[in-house]
Amino acid sequence: MITKNEFPILEFDTDKVAKLNPDMITGHKFDATRMVITFFPEALNKLIASGAVKPYFEIGGENPFTIYQFVDDKDILIVLGQVGCPACAGNLEVFYAFGVSKVMFCGGGGVLDKNIKVGQLLVVDGAIRDEGFSYHYIEPSRYIYSDKKVADKIAAYLEQYKIPYLRGITWTTDALFRETADKVELRKSEGARIVEMEQAGCIAVAQFRGFDYGAIIYGGDDVASEEWNHRGWNTREGIRYNLVMLCKELVKEI
Repeated sequence: MITKNEFPILEFDTDKVAKLNPDMITGHKFDATRMVITFFPEALNKLIASGAVKPYFEIGGENPFTIYQFVDDKDILIVLGQVGCPACAGNLEVFYAFGVSKVMFCGGGGVLDKNIKVGQLLVVDGAIRDEGFSYHYIEPSRYIYSDKKVADKIAAYLEQYKIPYLRGITWTTDALFRETADKVELRKSEGARIVEMEQAGCIAVAQFRGFDYGAIIYGGDDVASEEWNHRGWNTREGIRYNLVMLCKELVKEI
């Protein structure tokens, strides 16, 4: 049932069946059930070059990409994420239809607190829904929260191995170039620690479909200071590769 509203984005429909559903385009199930989604292409390239992963499945269409499988653990797949909720969370729909039921996400985001260092890990507890995608999956709300059981398992693993981390919510936005000073201050006041472009949508899909999803975002560029600072966030290859390998272990824990 659809609830009418003055604003189309707030007209949530409770009907779970759409005209086009993911299982209508997949046709079969993978023999692997776990997946790491990473936004670190150089880390994935390193895994490919070393033979640690091999091509597993090709997703076709107008924007084709490859899903890879870890050679030493065939139940774990890895794929390069695509920017924004419609692409990244939309692909989650397809992965779930293929039989993937546990997902770990690792990416980078702009810090809203300049004291968050480059590479510092944030276990995502939820997101401020400043995008459009999630509103088609979960009723309108200002926040969406991660599965606490999953986030707690991630935190427990990090504590067990003495890996420093933070916990908190992110600000998910569609508009990279509209992170204004006033919006940054408002989102900070609402509790957001990092800004990114995928979490609200990914969490919404996981809730809607009912599978386990966890995410770690590492501190990247600085959007909290008076002037934006790149901080060389996307050149920290060691941090990024290590985070991918950490998520490979974490996806077995959740």
